[in-house]
Amino acid sequence: MPVPEMDDATRTELEAAAFRRLVQHLRDRTDVQNIDMMNLAGFCRNCLSRWYREAAEAKGIGLADPDAREIVYGMPYKEWQAKHQTEASAEQKAKFAKAQTGH
Repeated sequence: MPVPEMDDATRTELEAAAFRRLVQHLRDRTDVQNIDMMNLAGFCRNCLSRWYREAAEAKGIGLADPDAREIVYGMPYKEWQAKHQTEASAEQKAKFAKAQTGH
């Protein structure tokens, strides 16, 4: 089935809605660690916040890393780490090191 044709504004609205849903999903799934996301998908919450910051910069909007991370995490990054981040296992660290792509 072909992708329905739509105007750029509608496509942008749909993309924004999907982004907001992804961000909310990641906020809700605090049990999922960033290292697991990196090992499985090659990106994590920090990558997403960096992409957000880079998109803002491309539009001439200055956005600091901590502010972009707060948009994605829903709280300051250090607070999220203290509440939800666990120590990575040796296995997780080894898998991460093996899969590093310079991300």
